[in-house]
Amino acid sequence: MINILMIEDDIEIAKLLEKFLYQFNINLTNYESSQLGISALRIKKYDLVLLDLSLPEIDGVDVCKIIRENSNIPIIISSARSDISDKTLCFEYGADDYLAKPYDPQELVLRINSILRRSKTVSVNLKKEKIFKIDDSKNEITKNEKQIEFTNAEYHIMAYLIKRAGFVVSRQEILMNVDSIKYESTYKSIDVLIGRVRKKIETNPKKPEFIKSLRGLGYKLINE
Repeated sequence: MINILMIEDDIEIAKLLEKFLYQFNINLTNYESSQLGISALRIKKYDLVLLDLSLPEIDGVDVCKIIRENSNIPIIISSARSDISDKTLCFEYGADDYLAKPYDPQELVLRINSILRRSKTVSVNLKKEKIFKIDDSKNEITKNEKQIEFTNAEYHIMAYLIKRAGFVVSRQEILMNVDSIKYESTYKSIDVLIGRVRKKIETNPKKPEFIKSLRGLGYKLINE
């Protein structure tokens, strides 16, 4: 079954679409809150995002940008807003399609299937070997098959970043999920550890290629 995450504050539309799409083997999960929808993408695997633009918390254009910065998941914009500037920004931020409301739900099914067929082809053709790999049984991390020597804390923080590769990881999330770092540790201690890890994996730690800093958000590991 195809799993779609929808961010739409019109509950009636969401319920109608959920019922309609199910008969085509498409499971739709809707979030009225843009923040909850973004968070859900980090927790569960979805095949595609169906995104409205007129949302109460964060404008859909900005949501599109946030999603694309953290994931390659296909995005279909579904909106009554027809301003060309909205469409331009959405496509610039990485949207795959723009479906103007109102539309025939059957057309949505056709577009979903078309985009997923293309994305599967691209993912097969562009699949890359991961740069960093973990061997949990040996507590080893390799970069391009060459082992890197880490301290215990460095190993666990790098291992967590690898497991969350491509997603933004906040300092708070690191503190709560990396066992070798005490919860009472400060954000500054996280930054120090990241700095030490960078010295071991980056060609130029001052201009990191793999561990990116996102101001006010946290860190993101590039692993391909």
